[in-house]
Amino acid sequence: MPSSSSERPNATTWLAVLAIAAFFVFSMAFPVLYMVKKAFLSDGRLSLSFFKLLFSNEIMTESIVNSLLLAVCVTGITAAIGFSLAWLMSRTDMPAKGLWGNLFLAPLILPPFVGAIGVKFVFGRFGMINSLLIQAGLLNPRSPIDWLGAPFWGVVILEVLHLFPIMYLNIMGSFALVDPSIEEAARGLGARGARLFRTIMLPLLAPGFFAGASIVFIWAFTDLGTPLLFEYTSVAPVQIFNSLQATKENLMGYSLVVVVLAMTAVLFAVSKFAFGGRRVDMPAFGRTSGTIARLGIPLKILICLLLAVFVALSIVPHVSVALVSLSKEWFMTVLPEKWTFGYYGKVFTHPMSYVSIKNSIAFSSAAVAVVLIMGVAIAWILARKKFRGQWVLDICAMLPLAVPGVVLAFGYVQGFFGTALDPRINPAPLLVISYSVRRLPLVVRALYAGFQQTGVVLEEAAASLGAPALTVLRTITFPLIRANLLGAAILAFAFSMLEVSDSLILAMEDRFYPITKAIYMLLGRLGDGGMIASAMGILGVVLLAAALVTAQKLLGRRMGDLFRT
Repeated sequence: MPSSSSERPNATTWLAVLAIAAFFVFSMAFPVLYMVKKAFLSDGRLSLSFFKLLFSNEIMTESIVNSLLLAVCVTGITAAIGFSLAWLMSRTDMPAKGLWGNLFLAPLILPPFVGAIGVKFVFGRFGMINSLLIQAGLLNPRSPIDWLGAPFWGVVILEVLHLFPIMYLNIMGSFALVDPSIEEAARGLGARGARLFRTIMLPLLAPGFFAGASIVFIWAFTDLGTPLLFEYTSVAPVQIFNSLQATKENLMGYSLVVVVLAMTAVLFAVSKFAFGGRRVDMPAFGRTSGTIARLGIPLKILICLLLAVFVALSIVPHVSVALVSLSKEWFMTVLPEKWTFGYYGKVFTHPMSYVSIKNSIAFSSAAVAVVLIMGVAIAWILARKKFRGQWVLDICAMLPLAVPGVVLAFGYVQGFFGTALDPRINPAPLLVISYSVRRLPLVVRALYAGFQQTGVVLEEAAASLGAPALTVLRTITFPLIRANLLGAAILAFAFSMLEVSDSLILAMEDRFYPITKAIYMLLGRLGDGGMIASAMGILGVVLLAAALVTAQKLLGRRMGDLFRT
């Protein structure tokens, strides 16, 4: 804990707090309040008429229900997978745990938005699976199966394959905090099987589970890119996106946005206040390794085979996108008939893709600068200062998790219409702001962990010699938290490069397209558009994989804490 002298806020602290408050007012409070005002005011009077129209509109209500069902299905399936994998890795003598743990994280490097490209080529009516069945004589070539005829489940599967690592990381972290001696004591008192899990383990694992579940639920509920690529329009995010494409202002769109925002905010609040602060005290001494289930060799072999199949399925989107990016001719065959690396060259020569790469690098670099400044200020205040109302700053730092990108982007488009920041004229400033806001919780967590691991003795010594606070930060603190700073910057840059919702909504002209908007537009073009888009997706995967590996090296075990509410 910092000493009492370092906890007292000074003028620099209050100046930083004011700057942070101004940032949140501009980047989040203004667009959100603007949408709320438009949703509740009719002819200058408070009214619920737009909400009545919303819930009397069959398409809109169906979209909300579908989004909820989709989020529930994704959360339930990822929870089952996360619990199973975490138990195997923490409570059994499974071989090669380190290898399996790394393989489980592989799906994180491919956003479902990108994976949907390859999946459509593989599971389409004239894709790989049908071609394989036709060659095996199991399918009539005149009546191929439409594997993507149920886009709801296509979206569910892709999001599960991408999001289960987040659930696994959170539950695995909770398993690591549970003292196995508690389980042994419960067994000694007769608790077994389901009763042991329900009465002992589940309450102890609940904080980690709800931390992961809230992220997965909000992500699945508000995902825009994957439903768009599957042409699944009956979900709330796509309806919000479509309302922005209308030539006239759709006032019912505001009420839909407010409903989505309210749902995610409630879930975030429940997770944050009911479980986020829950702390289970474990014995400080006498901690044991606990009882590890000994699996027989036949069972180990069976489980390893099942895990291998699961991992193989989880990287099907990765492989399929790579195949598309390398295919020169691929129609009604199991594998491409001709191969080429030419589309990777076209990524840097095609006007739309080349411009989008330059844009994304510029937008993401600027966003990293903004988010690092804000993240350092917030993490430093939370770790080094103590004053009344500090909890408000903590909530604000995590608030972007409760405000989906599609909602924030909608607020920017409508709230800044007709101003100097109108994204219809130039979306660059708002893209930078939205990217930085979306990455703020991740950066704050990484930097806060660094401040916690660094003692305040050297800072206090420098301050006692008359060094200003900013000088102390630059010469003492920053060198000590260099790994956290670098890890946070790398992750913020990589995730900003592949941000989907903000990019799809805010970038309206091709000269401002980021990478993800260029991918979406290229997919709608005939000829080699899909192949160039796939090549761009693979390059994005390589970038994100390198970022995650580097961040893992820099942040170590703290890496899993970045994916919590």
